[in-house]
Amino acid sequence: MIMLIKMKYLLLFFLAAGLNQACQQEEREIVLPDPPQGLPIPDTGFESPLSYEGYRLVWSDEFEGNSLSNDWVFDMGDGCPNLCGWGNNELQSYTRDNVRVENGHLIIQARRESSGGRDFTSSRIKTQGRQSFKFGRIDIRAALPKGQGIWPALWMLGDNIDRVGWPRCGEIDIMEMVGGSANGRDNTVHGTVHWDNNGSHAEFGGSVTLREGIFNDNFHVFSIIWDAEKIVWLLDNVPYHEIDIRPSGLDEFRESFFFLFNIAVGGNWPGSPDAATSFPQQMVVDYVRVFQKQ
Repeated sequence: MIMLIKMKYLLLFFLAAGLNQACQQEEREIVLPDPPQGLPIPDTGFESPLSYEGYRLVWSDEFEGNSLSNDWVFDMGDGCPNLCGWGNNELQSYTRDNVRVENGHLIIQARRESSGGRDFTSSRIKTQGRQSFKFGRIDIRAALPKGQGIWPALWMLGDNIDRVGWPRCGEIDIMEMVGGSANGRDNTVHGTVHWDNNGSHAEFGGSVTLREGIFNDNFHVFSIIWDAEKIVWLLDNVPYHEIDIRPSGLDEFRESFFFLFNIAVGGNWPGSPDAATSFPQQMVVDYVRVFQKQ
């Protein structure tokens, strides 16, 4: 009996030792990924003034603290079932996890990771139902991502979109870039408006290209000056595009609009990422400021 007990204890000892060795071997074989690291943020670039003669600051977000203010809400998912691919055959799923606020900056990241049946994630935030504006000067200081298939945007939609739909609500693209090293894409940004023209989609846009470098290198200020007669687009306070909005067919642009900030991945315009596209990519926004005439 004593011998049997000893044999049982001995068997248990060897089993425990074997399990412990197996666990140690398994632990040695598992390599956990490093936590995600922040990408470098430029410390140089153009900066706009805090005030303009004849204007007053009516709203701004300087992205202080460590979270978004209550002025912002999220678009989520991939647009399905009503607008799959967000109407542009985009490849990303929007989440809350791709946004952070730190050191006075808003950071939106696009990542190569699976979510909601998509191979990429990103974030899209908006001020819909929280903050909207009709006319004024808008300055947004930002450093942009880069690479084929990367599509950052700082833009606006009409407050009445849920009632009249797009494009009848109007769209003002303060800045869009379709990334890629070919044909100077990483150093060119676009300013565009979209509207309804007798039941059809109409658009009118212009672009500007940096003489040196790309928009990922430094901060730049993307602006519009918008009144009842025209919208003017500016890069670093230099005008590059303008539209006359006095015709009656452009009455969308005499209503209030809200902001949207996002990075899309892929889509009809930029095309898909290629082997040279690195992830994550990020757009860093230093501030957004809205001035209106006194």
